[in-house]
Amino acid sequence: MPSHLFADRPAQPPEPGSVDALIKQTRRLRGDVDAVRRETVVDDDDAQGRWQRALCDLAVHQLDDLREHLGQLKEGLPPVPEPEEAEQLAPEPFGEAAQTRVGSAEWNLLTDEVSWSEELFQIFGRSPEAGALSLDELGSTLFSEDQPLLTSMVTACLVDGKAIDGEFRIIRTDGRVRTLHMRGEPVIDSDGCTASMWAVLRDVSELRRSERAVRESRDSLQRQREIAQTEHRLAVELQEAVLPPWRGSLRFPHGSSGTLDVAAHYLPSATSALIGGDWYDALELPDGSSMLTVGDLTGHGVTATSGMAMVLGALRGMAMAGIEPGPLMGWLNQLLETSVQPALGSAVCCRYDPVSGVLSWAQAGHPAPLLFRHGQGRALQPPEGVLLGATSGATYGQAEVRLEAGDVLVLYTDGLTPRSIEFSRVDAAERLLALAPRFSTVRSAQEGVRRVIEEFGETEREDDACVLVARIGS
Repeated sequence: MPSHLFADRPAQPPEPGSVDALIKQTRRLRGDVDAVRRETVVDDDDAQGRWQRALCDLAVHQLDDLREHLGQLKEGLPPVPEPEEAEQLAPEPFGEAAQTRVGSAEWNLLTDEVSWSEELFQIFGRSPEAGALSLDELGSTLFSEDQPLLTSMVTACLVDGKAIDGEFRIIRTDGRVRTLHMRGEPVIDSDGCTASMWAVLRDVSELRRSERAVRESRDSLQRQREIAQTEHRLAVELQEAVLPPWRGSLRFPHGSSGTLDVAAHYLPSATSALIGGDWYDALELPDGSSMLTVGDLTGHGVTATSGMAMVLGALRGMAMAGIEPGPLMGWLNQLLETSVQPALGSAVCCRYDPVSGVLSWAQAGHPAPLLFRHGQGRALQPPEGVLLGATSGATYGQAEVRLEAGDVLVLYTDGLTPRSIEFSRVDAAERLLALAPRFSTVRSAQEGVRRVIEEFGETEREDDACVLVARIGS
């Protein structure tokens, strides 16, 4: 009966030249993959990077295995020594340095002989002098939960003549855990009985570890994506619930001279996931005056939109209570200082009296409103005011300007400039002021908003933004 001790090596290797070419290609590809792996910088919070690194590790291990198998294919089947010759061969050193991944074994059921290749001793971390393990002894090296699997595979092979194909974990003599993939077949004698069983055992520990790392990284990345999608949806819903759902212009106060025509628009960033803390609002107050405001809190997502909702709610309440824009900014600053999640913000708040035509306003580190009159435009001179939440006990000044019929007032947040054009915040104001001739012809605030969108685009920007246009009627 021919021995199956080296059944993992082909008896008829192909021409060495073609195998050499495959080995060179594998070596070159392995070097390229390893270079990518070394260049992949990974930190604990980078699920995407960990996933990419794990895929590179997996590819490197598989290419190493492929190169090893091609080497065996090139060498061909070595001569099998006779038993007496094998006993005289000096065993080669074994240990971790060998990096052996494939070994073979044969269990003779008639003579109880067990034959292991030297590679298999290395895989098990076992000295050849200690002898090969019988099938019963082999089971004792397995994890307790894996022992039924081995028993089932061996029974099916010996009793039913089925091939073996399965994996299990062993505990080596040095205490290390390895995962082995076992493939084998029964050897049938002339009477149709199972005489022996041979198997090839492959150490797939690194391969499975890489696959597990890929799987865990992929799952972690998927969880992060799901969390990000949920947070994005919540941020959008919160923003839509808080910002006024205008579909055109608002006019107030009703039935009075100096009617204020107001329209506003939220402009999202090019990356729709970046939902920020920008806001706009207009409100008719109990005394007949009107409140106009735009602002922006730092950050993105649910934190920014929830903070925006808090600030805008407080701003509306204080405006309804009759607090002037300057003191109102001071209270907003204190609110951000004492909030559970501190944040910085910029804002401008205006109060327009239709009877006197006076606009009182204050700002906190925010671009000043732009006033357009008779085809000309200018930025209002800003009163004193630092960013909200930047310093404790900050005071905010208040300025006044008298508006006339036909005047157009533009309030905006500083994310207005598109990302495709390298303009600074000042340039955004200059570009708006350049629209003065076009603003002189608008007949409604909504038309003025359309002029701004035509100039700056709907979505081509790094950050989200808001614009509010107010026109003074006759």
